[in-house]
Amino acid sequence: MGCGSGGCGTKNGAPGGCQDHGSCSTGGCNRMNVHDWLANLPFSDPESNCRVIEVSFNNGSRKDFFRNTTLQYFEKGDMVAVEGISGFDVGMVNITGELVRLQMKKHEVDEKSPDIKKVLRRAGEADINKMKESKAREAQMLIRSRAIARQLNLDMKMAEVEIQADGRKATYFYIADDRVDFRELIKLYAAEFKVKVEMRQIGARQEAGKVGGIGSCGRELCCSSWLTDFKSVNTNAARYQNLSINQTKLSGQCGRLKCCLNYELDTYMDALQFFPDDADSIETARSRAFLVKKDIFKNLMWYTMPDSNKQYPLTIERVRKIKELNRQGIKPEELEPVEVVSSKPKEIEPVYADVVGQISLKSLEKTSRKRRENERNQQQGNNRNRQGDNRPQQGNRQQGGGGNQQNRGGGQQGGNQQNRGGQNQQKPQQQNRGGGQNQQRPNLNQQNRGGQNQQKPQQPNRGGQNQQRPNSGKPDNREKK
Repeated sequence: MGCGSGGCGTKNGAPGGCQDHGSCSTGGCNRMNVHDWLANLPFSDPESNCRVIEVSFNNGSRKDFFRNTTLQYFEKGDMVAVEGISGFDVGMVNITGELVRLQMKKHEVDEKSPDIKKVLRRAGEADINKMKESKAREAQMLIRSRAIARQLNLDMKMAEVEIQADGRKATYFYIADDRVDFRELIKLYAAEFKVKVEMRQIGARQEAGKVGGIGSCGRELCCSSWLTDFKSVNTNAARYQNLSINQTKLSGQCGRLKCCLNYELDTYMDALQFFPDDADSIETARSRAFLVKKDIFKNLMWYTMPDSNKQYPLTIERVRKIKELNRQGIKPEELEPVEVVSSKPKEIEPVYADVVGQISLKSLEKTSRKRRENERNQQQGNNRNRQGDNRPQQGNRQQGGGGNQQNRGGGQQGGNQQNRGGQNQQKPQQQNRGGGQNQQRPNLNQQNRGGQNQQKPQQPNRGGQNQQRPNSGKPDNREKK
């Protein structure tokens, strides 16, 4: 059922979730909730309505019946103050009306029993505040009670502590395999917490219901959501349903067999009535066949041979016929198994088409075009560099009978050389104007313009006193002091 308080609704299109952790006053998200499907049915005699209501405590983990002796009419979700032990307790109304009589009949409680406690009043603000103060002590009391039980070396496990709304009584729920003598423990609890102590033993299934959790099916545990009574579960329920006896898979979070094994057991038991009981093994001319499993959905019985691992599905009529022949001492030649056709549709593998070149993306085309242009420009630049490295070697050859070689230096030989024959020309180098010695540096900058190999002069070094200017057709060697 939905919650109308607004805290569990959607916020900005997204589910908000329960903000009260299952204990809001509306009762819409209370665990172990019950829908009163008889609430709107009219009755001819209003005075015959049930005056007993069902009240839940501790977020639905405990429920009890109370008689409404007041003149007030309580609805589902109302907080009421009821009689407690030496005080009062506060709970939430869970069921009202005729549905309570069905619940009392189920739990074998007499409606006219004088032992049923009474409803005192509608819970006020002071009652609710007192209940919240008492509930706030439960966590610390549980930790301290476990420590005290461990000091006394008692073989028991403290599962939960529930304090009455007025704080005068505390109920301790514990788990133990054997009988536990907790007389000394009660004295220590009463002296430590200043409350009246009640010890109540529960089983592993009840503990799982109080703790809660998610089952292997992905949903909330049945014992913590709607299941109130626990029936015994044995391994025969798994055998009737053709389940493998695997303790890990068949056990729940409580360590016992799952309660859901009993849910479909009646359906299997009804279907197995049409199967023969004495057909665990049948005789054939080849060998004896042994029963493996029974399929109640297809009405088939599966058999296997000792000399092979293959399983043979037989119909119920064929098994009965073979069994009748075996009683007459006749062994059939073949089992005549049927062909099992799976109702599951066959999965068709998708056919992948080769669409290479048919789909074009503009963004990818632009990127690939830019990449190709960059690669082409880079390749052209490398070719130019290679041609520039090879041309100076070819330009050193003299054409047209050689040119005039002039040495117009002062002090040292090795000035500038000019080859003016043919088309190969070499420009003079820059002078080294450093102090001490005249040094001639190699040409670095080369340009190939229109089939002529020309070499530009380097920048002058004007850091010293001895300077040498380049030749401009006339010998001029000046020494600067």
